[in-house]
Amino acid sequence: MSSPPRTPSTLDLGERLRASRWGLMLALLTVLFGFALGGVFGAAEDSLRAGFQARGEAVLDAVYGGDTARLKAVLDKSWAYSKRAHLHGGAMGVAALAAVALLTALGRPSARVRGAISLALGLGAFGYSSFWLLAARAAPALGGGDLAKESLSWLAIPSAGLSMVGLTAVLVLTALELFAAPEAAREPAPPANAEGGEGRDLAPGGARHAAR
Repeated sequence: MSSPPRTPSTLDLGERLRASRWGLMLALLTVLFGFALGGVFGAAEDSLRAGFQARGEAVLDAVYGGDTARLKAVLDKSWAYSKRAHLHGGAMGVAALAAVALLTALGRPSARVRGAISLALGLGAFGYSSFWLLAARAAPALGGGDLAKESLSWLAIPSAGLSMVGLTAVLVLTALELFAAPEAAREPAPPANAEGGEGRDLAPGGARHAAR
């Protein structure tokens, strides 16, 4: 007797994790990114700030017109953006990791759907966290934080969109899992006497016909 086909709800935990493996790895990488930035802040904050200042002083006359006060304001922005990268890395990485873990526990999504949503969550978290660090590095040379963010909008907007789409998909799938009827309850029950029933029904008639 052949075994029944495996549905998403019958996949074991290992198979579900493998379906979400790229999203999981990117989420963990994002958490590591945030933690590593915190370590850099503690161990080499002065060097990091000096790097920002060197990038600004290289274009002090061309971009800032020799205005050191304006340069200082941009350097403060760069430091604030660096801290945002650190905070977003930890927060969005953990959020993506939790969302992927919840997705793994759900029984309805197929492996392809799990993989796509997990990848969106991981890419969105890592991309948006990286955006803030890149903006911090670009701001001194461009002459302003807004200019730096605009130059990196190609990264910020898709990353934020992927995070929102992924999280919304997990929310919808979780609601279906909790409130919709189970898949087994929606499947019609097999008819009684499905095997050989027709033969039993026709046998008496066939016997009577043969007797006549």
